[in-house]
Amino acid sequence: MTPAVVTPANQGDTQPQEPMWPSMSTTCLGTQWPTWLWPMAAPSHPMGRTWCTRRCGLPPGQGWQDFWPGLGIMGSHLMLTAALREGAHREAPRGLGCSLPTASFLPSQLHRFVSVNKLKYFFAVDTAYVAKKLGLLVFPYTHQNWEVQYSRDAPLPPRRDLNAPDLYIPTMAFITYVLLAGIALGIQKRFSPEVLGLCASTALVWVVMEVLALLLGIYLATVRSDLSTFHLLAYSGYKYVGMILSVLTGLLFGSDGYYVALAWTSSALMYFLVRSLRTAALGPDSMGGSAPRQRLQLYLTLGAAAFQPLIIYWLTFHLVR
Repeated sequence: MTPAVVTPANQGDTQPQEPMWPSMSTTCLGTQWPTWLWPMAAPSHPMGRTWCTRRCGLPPGQGWQDFWPGLGIMGSHLMLTAALREGAHREAPRGLGCSLPTASFLPSQLHRFVSVNKLKYFFAVDTAYVAKKLGLLVFPYTHQNWEVQYSRDAPLPPRRDLNAPDLYIPTMAFITYVLLAGIALGIQKRFSPEVLGLCASTALVWVVMEVLALLLGIYLATVRSDLSTFHLLAYSGYKYVGMILSVLTGLLFGSDGYYVALAWTSSALMYFLVRSLRTAALGPDSMGGSAPRQRLQLYLTLGAAAFQPLIIYWLTFHLVR
């Protein structure tokens, strides 16, 4: 069956129009799209060709199917996405259908999986905070106050509280670790995209497994705290800083320097985690429980800290020869 012919305005137009493809529906690959966007994705529709010329840089009079044949319905889906992001609604004639929900379409999809407001909190950092936090991770022994600061029952953002966990440093440290691993493998003549990908995925999987183990331990120990998955991900991701320092020292000073740096960064991270989890993460309310529960909380904190040197060693020893 030939799909229905739909054009922006066909009153009094007796010339045959090329059928739109796919048919005039508001759904493509499970995604709802505004009705007026479909001409942008039609293989031969004049509006689609005009939009491809203006937005995609294609020669005049040619559409996306002339350059990427065989994409089928996936091509329409890609062009709909491009039209939505690049502001094709400015070129849509009036009266073609609903308006574009530019302010809520993509965030509403993201809200289904992640709380954007909570995620923004963990990336609210500045240069001064990052510098001080890195110094605290490397040498935490002189830090006195480990309590997370609050304002109106809400924790202060990281840029205003050095004790607040963040995800900026773990994210940047993970990327730096992957790049440094590539350099180390290249020096050893062992570099390949597959080996580097395996190194990155292994480091990421270990952090995910550690977070899941901590969540399970908190549940079994019935710890009353404000710990969230983002908090645990931040504390678990701080190990990448020690991994970078260990590998970098190993590349500069050999295996002896690597083991010295490994011992220092591991002990510093263990001290940092014990003080942070006991004071900031578990909170004072959880400290007032029964003696068995307090012991479980202590064992959970010490276990999470003691596990860090093993992970750091496992993910870095093969990069230093």
